[in-house]
Amino acid sequence: MRTRVPAAIAAGLLAFTGALTGCGSGSAPSPPTGVDGLVVPTPDPDPGDFVATVDNPWLPLTPGSRWEYADEGTGQPALALTVESGPDIDGIATTTLVRTPPDGPVVRDHYAQDRAGNVWWLGREGEWQAGASGAEAGLAMPARPRFGDGFRTAVATGVEEVATVAGRDEEVSVPLATYARTVTLEVETPVGARTEVYARGVGLVRTDEAGLVAYDPGR
Repeated sequence: MRTRVPAAIAAGLLAFTGALTGCGSGSAPSPPTGVDGLVVPTPDPDPGDFVATVDNPWLPLTPGSRWEYADEGTGQPALALTVESGPDIDGIATTTLVRTPPDGPVVRDHYAQDRAGNVWWLGREGEWQAGASGAEAGLAMPARPRFGDGFRTAVATGVEEVATVAGRDEEVSVPLATYARTVTLEVETPVGARTEVYARGVGLVRTDEAGLVAYDPGR
């Protein structure tokens, strides 16, 4: 994976920097934010670009963490998430998020975080893995999500998702608590759309009609 500024953006930044130098005043240009400069999906993740832990504030994945969700209409259990150490994928150490519904198969997704704090989806156990059969890692959560950003979550057989940051810092109430610092993702898939709300320092607090009822950060 390479994090780079596209040529058009780089040229603009250089021109802007030159203008500031010529006038002799003003502040330096801001660095790219959101998904600017990221190659998404990434065809060649470089192990040197990644760190050992996933501590993105919007998607913290500490081994031992646990989230429990219930249907906000009926109160019935809807989903449980846990975190464990994952396998190496193309030399990259991953962290595995285990999704356990009340009925249905358990799903294990493998994630890794780059040095800039972006979290990438590198595979789903038994289904696909980045670097195999043309599959490519996509973005799960930017380090600094920005309203309006859109990105592919992966490229793999059966995976055709596009996520868009549809909200920032909207107050969201779920059974466990009310959160003010949030990111809302609208995820479009071939079979429909889903809405996911993430709270800073907690992670996923709502997915469609299921809200967070219990959280153990695993520390």
